[in-house]
Amino acid sequence: MSADPEPDDARPDDGRERRGTESRDTPDTRDELLERAAAYARTVDVDVDLAAVDWEISDRAKRRAGACVYDPDTGRVTIRLTWDAYRAFGWAEFAGTVRHELVHAWEFQRFGDSGHGDRFRRKAAAVDAPRHCRTFAEPRLRLDCTDCAWTADRHRASKAVSRPSERRCGACGSRYRVEHVATGRTWRTRAGYLVARRRLGDEW
Repeated sequence: MSADPEPDDARPDDGRERRGTESRDTPDTRDELLERAAAYARTVDVDVDLAAVDWEISDRAKRRAGACVYDPDTGRVTIRLTWDAYRAFGWAEFAGTVRHELVHAWEFQRFGDSGHGDRFRRKAAAVDAPRHCRTFAEPRLRLDCTDCAWTADRHRASKAVSRPSERRCGACGSRYRVEHVATGRTWRTRAGYLVARRRLGDEW
């Protein structure tokens, strides 16, 4: 998929870039990001069969900086890197996303499944990868419990957003209040959601 790396890209990782503090080049296009990520993956000390890994760019993701998808029928792994996240983070931080997804690839190839449990945590720590990658966009919506301090960000109109009176806080069992972050408009019912959607129009 990617061109052969420059000699500097092929040399072993000395630890400086792996920690995200130094980058030898900064990709400016989607193709360059894919090439850079694939070359960088060869320097990360994780036992992944990179010949069975495909690299893609996502222009649709709103929260996740990356994703790792496994096809058990073919054994291939696809790592999707989010362009907007890279633009928000820069390469030094985004390299951590690449390491994070490589740990998922390692789990898929070795065990057939992957998550963020203890096995993932141990391997992520070994390669200095974040256990969870931070979101790169401000949330559109926020769920707040009406009785305790629980809160959660949302980017899409999930059932908890569109029908909040039918859901309860997992921490205390109380109802949710939903806020449209940009405008401050709130609602607690399906009817309130529908009114908010109609009144917000293009601002949604």
